[in-house]
Amino acid sequence: MSNHNHHYRDTDFDPEQSADYTLLVQAGPDSFSYAVTGQNKLLVLEKNVSLNELTEPTEEHNHLSHNYKQRIIGLPNNGFTFIPDSLFRPDLVADFARFLDVKAGEKVFSQPLDADNQVIYKVEEKLADKLSANNVVFAAKGWIMATAAKNPAKENLYLNIDNDKVELLNFQDSKLRFYNGFEFKNEDELVYFTSLVIEELQLQPQNITLILSGDVEQGDKNSSRLIEFFQHVQLNDQKVLDLPGEITSHTVLTLTALSLCGSSEAR
Repeated sequence: MSNHNHHYRDTDFDPEQSADYTLLVQAGPDSFSYAVTGQNKLLVLEKNVSLNELTEPTEEHNHLSHNYKQRIIGLPNNGFTFIPDSLFRPDLVADFARFLDVKAGEKVFSQPLDADNQVIYKVEEKLADKLSANNVVFAAKGWIMATAAKNPAKENLYLNIDNDKVELLNFQDSKLRFYNGFEFKNEDELVYFTSLVIEELQLQPQNITLILSGDVEQGDKNSSRLIEFFQHVQLNDQKVLDLPGEITSHTVLTLTALSLCGSSEAR
């Protein structure tokens, strides 16, 4: 069980000033986490909130219905594909979406991922309909942007762990080289998928540094198992916003990094 803080409210937070704030939402199939930010500072943090609160907030979360300067929603996907920007044409989105095997009850979104790639992804239609009135983005986009800005080394493999899912990210010359996500049942499967990606990228395990974020801590079963196979494993200390001392940056990185996606548009 995680010891991460699931609730935080800064004394400077004033719901009546929401027009000056940004609301960040990281949505999942059944729940979501959100943050309210202002002047590059984390003001509110809530994790594992029922999706019903987004459309019918209770008193505890009634500030969700306020008017914010920006509302940025990271959408979970049922499948995605990256298209090089040099090949992408808006009129071909439906053709590209065939790679995703879109089924009834799913909705397709397309948006720039970075300067080189377009991302096309599918989302459960019921969830998309609840959220698409806001500025919706590919959920990993902020994390990818934040990592790219740090000039990541080729030998750095970034892992974001969220319950039973891991996302892996790698760059070369600050350009995205690899991104994918896998569901895993235990720490051995986590090691397996990590090793699989390292092999696919033709990297040497002894030279790799694993940089972890999400629902993970030093000494827990996942990080401990990774350390048995890889010499260099560390928590991600990157900060996108000013955080209070009781909030560790790696636990909120993918959520707070959505603040970098303010100008994104999905269609």
